[in-house]
Amino acid sequence: MRMFFTDREEDVALHELDNGNEPLLPSQHNLYLPRLYDYVLVADKVEDMEDRIFKKQDAFICELKQKNIKVTRIEDAGKVFFGVCAPEEIFAKYKYLLKVSDACNWSGEQKCDLSVSLCTRIRIVHFVLNNTFIGSGEGLRDLLCQGAFESTFCLHEKKEQKNLKKKWASWLAVMKLFQQPVTDIKDYFGEKVALYYLWLGWYTRMLVPAAVIGIVVFLYGLAFFNTSPLIHEVCDSNIIMCPRCDIRCSVWNLSDTCTYAKVSQLFDNEGTVAFAMFMAIWATLFLELWKRHRALHVSKWKVFDWCEEEEELILEIVNNPKCKPKEFSHSYLRSIVVLLLVTLVLVVIIGLTHALVICRVLTAILLSQSTWHFLRDHSSTIAMLSGAVLHYITIQVMTRVNKIVAFKLCEFEKPRSFAATEKSFTVKMFTFQFFTLFSSLFYVAFFLGRINGYPGNYVRIAGKWRLEECHPSGCLTDLFIQMAVILLLKQTINNIFEFTVPWLKLCFKRTKAKTMRRKCGNCYRKACREEEGNFDPCDLCKLRNWMENYDLTDVNAFSLFNEFLEMVLQFSFTTIFVAAFPLAPLLALINNIFEIRLDAIKMVSLERRLVPKKTNDIGVWTRILEVVGVMAVIANGLVIGISSDFIPRLVYRYHYGPCATSNSTSLDCMTGYINNTLATAFMSNVYIKKDFKDLIENGYNITQCSYKDYRSDENQSLTSQFWLILALRFAFVILFEHVVVMCKFIAAWFIPDSPIRVKNDRLDDKLRRLKKELEEATAVYNSRSTEV
Repeated sequence: MRMFFTDREEDVALHELDNGNEPLLPSQHNLYLPRLYDYVLVADKVEDMEDRIFKKQDAFICELKQKNIKVTRIEDAGKVFFGVCAPEEIFAKYKYLLKVSDACNWSGEQKCDLSVSLCTRIRIVHFVLNNTFIGSGEGLRDLLCQGAFESTFCLHEKKEQKNLKKKWASWLAVMKLFQQPVTDIKDYFGEKVALYYLWLGWYTRMLVPAAVIGIVVFLYGLAFFNTSPLIHEVCDSNIIMCPRCDIRCSVWNLSDTCTYAKVSQLFDNEGTVAFAMFMAIWATLFLELWKRHRALHVSKWKVFDWCEEEEELILEIVNNPKCKPKEFSHSYLRSIVVLLLVTLVLVVIIGLTHALVICRVLTAILLSQSTWHFLRDHSSTIAMLSGAVLHYITIQVMTRVNKIVAFKLCEFEKPRSFAATEKSFTVKMFTFQFFTLFSSLFYVAFFLGRINGYPGNYVRIAGKWRLEECHPSGCLTDLFIQMAVILLLKQTINNIFEFTVPWLKLCFKRTKAKTMRRKCGNCYRKACREEEGNFDPCDLCKLRNWMENYDLTDVNAFSLFNEFLEMVLQFSFTTIFVAAFPLAPLLALINNIFEIRLDAIKMVSLERRLVPKKTNDIGVWTRILEVVGVMAVIANGLVIGISSDFIPRLVYRYHYGPCATSNSTSLDCMTGYINNTLATAFMSNVYIKKDFKDLIENGYNITQCSYKDYRSDENQSLTSQFWLILALRFAFVILFEHVVVMCKFIAAWFIPDSPIRVKNDRLDDKLRRLKKELEEATAVYNSRSTEV
């Protein structure tokens, strides 16, 4: 299907080229010298010309031809490939409109290099294709949904692709750690992809100090591993503890949980408080320094003043000079309905968290009734680990459900443009995923062991099953185990699947590609063998290139969103509950070093080329990161103040311990702390005897047992120590949050968003452009005066 070459012109041109003679002047119809094809459409071959699908294909191709777009059709193995190349006049219009745009850092001397030009071409052609409609009003997206076309893709450039593989997209590049050729990435994939890798590289670099301090905090806990009086008190104790469940659960000795107490000491110590404060301020420093880092690069790329709305208007005019602007609109009714639906989804997600809690409780009960001694003795720990794995499986399932729901809600909202759709989808999807990931963690951090009741008055699910209890050493270890399991599974398994699935698909399709490569090997046309050939290669060579790209894993407009979502959720993990897991930044650092190369290899070698998008920021993700930073302050303050034993230990040390009640210095100030946190349940109490009926019937002759709580031994009422600790907990949370938030605001104010060098360069650039425009205007005025 040739639109601009007659058969005679093409034969003469090919004859001259094959003889080694280049035409001195290109034909006036030959408008495709810089690039042969910008885009490829793929469809299933339809033999019946009266078929509805065939008619829609033909109608769409005819619409493209009316816009002077060249379309070449090649058939192979039941597929039809349409190579699309737009005329240069479209790009000339775009460049002119961009030059007169207020939002462009344009100067007369500025020239786009070939790579940037190719990115621009692909972006414009992509927009034109998606805004071309047939007579029935259906566009390319509608035709893809109806099966008129199977897929669309833009082509990889072999020379630039090879360069990126050598510099960046290889496992050997892992040794370069934080070095990335972001300008080359921008030239090939566009500013949006380049900014993602720039942000990921900066985030990975900033994780280094966080990981180092996290290791120091861990080592601090390890240093007192064998000397801590709290550990000795647990390991040397002969205190009899109350049964953990109602059926087939016996009393147990506190010393049986010596290992658990040691693990708790590693993560629940004085260093955790300082580390939580550091991480809250670190999140602010990371964002503020990122803004400066971003400003430096977008200024270098000449997109600092880029405006999304103006870019959209320019593309609309280039596609259709008679177009009308898509006006802004807002419906309060739609917003209310969407808000209610989002709330409903969040309620369902929280309901799943309750289901996970019930599963953990039932698992612990079933394991405690097992005939296997090991399962019976470690029923709580195994139930907690299985609950974490089940939570991970729930996350994987709900990720797909959340994506579908978020898309449907965006369709109902009817956003004005794709950018508005992407922003709305991002906020909804992150909200859903955040609740899916963190609802269970919030339960473990703030509710586990606090709503389960006490002997004689246990809280039960459906009046039958007791809720879980915390270990006497504290609940923070449960949160640590939950976070560690989810983070490790999520990072390792996701990365394995992300890389191996596209790689296996590509290996499976290589047989067909090799057959095509052998067929193309029989082509000896000189024009096909030239890398910089200005004429179409033969159909076999075209098909070979197209098939190589077609066999790669498909991508869409939200492919980059998935990578961003994964990293921002990881950022949430490393900041929000970092008080319970100081090693989270280290795990994130190790993961990201490999994640950068894995994503690069996948994007360059295993996936079809992403459509380059122009932008000067990471968009709504910046606001989301700011919200996560604020939530990190609140959550870590609550974890230290409410979940950990930091406040009870301080109260005991300075008010109830041996150092506070006597002048003796021979004892450690924390001696007797564990015993102080335990209350005693006497079997003479009717209600307690009822709760432990199964224990008594099985012949256990005990008169009392202990449980963790600040209650009176006589009437089980809350003691004055409980109320003092509770008041100090809330006071600490308020003080912690105010101090850290103040530090965050000071850091944000102290660090400017743009470096002084960027501001001065932009000022000089504007002054130079204004002077040049004045010179041109003066020259025009003088020429007119001379003519008069």
